[in-house]
Amino acid sequence: MTTLDFETSLGANGTLKVPDDVALQLKALPSFRVIVLVPESDEDEQAWRHLGIEQFVKGYADSDSIYDDL
Repeated sequence: MTTLDFETSLGANGTLKVPDDVALQLKALPSFRVIVLVPESDEDEQAWRHLGIEQFVKGYADSDSIYDDL
């Protein structure tokens, strides 16, 4: 599967604005899938970062300390 990446906004009537060069590529296809990615809030980003660190540290064992002084 190939991806086409661009930023856009909703038009006045609630439609997505697609750049002309992307629209030309899409016209040649019988169908395609649209996935909308929305930026996360700073709170969400911090929560995910904290969870990642927490899970990483949880997997650390005392026997791993042999690598600390390399």
